[in-house]
Amino acid sequence: MLETEPLQGTDEDAVASADFSSMLSEEEKEELKAELVQLEDEITTLRQVLSAKERHLVEIKQKLGMNLMNELKQNFSKSWHDMQTTTAYKKTHETLSHAGQKATAAFSNVGTAISKKFGDMRRK
Repeated sequence: MLETEPLQGTDEDAVASADFSSMLSEEEKEELKAELVQLEDEITTLRQVLSAKERHLVEIKQKLGMNLMNELKQNFSKSWHDMQTTTAYKKTHETLSHAGQKATAAFSNVGTAISKKFGDMRRK
């Protein structure tokens, strides 16, 4: 029974560098060469089609008034909104808001105490 283990790095290198052309008939070699040419042509065609579609996309965006800056603004706004709706953001916002209120109250109390102290010093 043959074992079917995945190829290791050195096995892959050996297979990649092996010359199988001697195992192929002339007819098979010609068929593979023809298939290779056809695939290269198809890839070239697909690249040209993709390029044309990308140009068309840019034209449509320009007609709609969409540009890179607008897209960045929209992406930023969406990301900011998405972040603000997370539970972590809401909890952090609530905690910082509460801490800010306490800090404001503490500063107010310190300010009141200092004012009172200056007032007491003036009266003496």
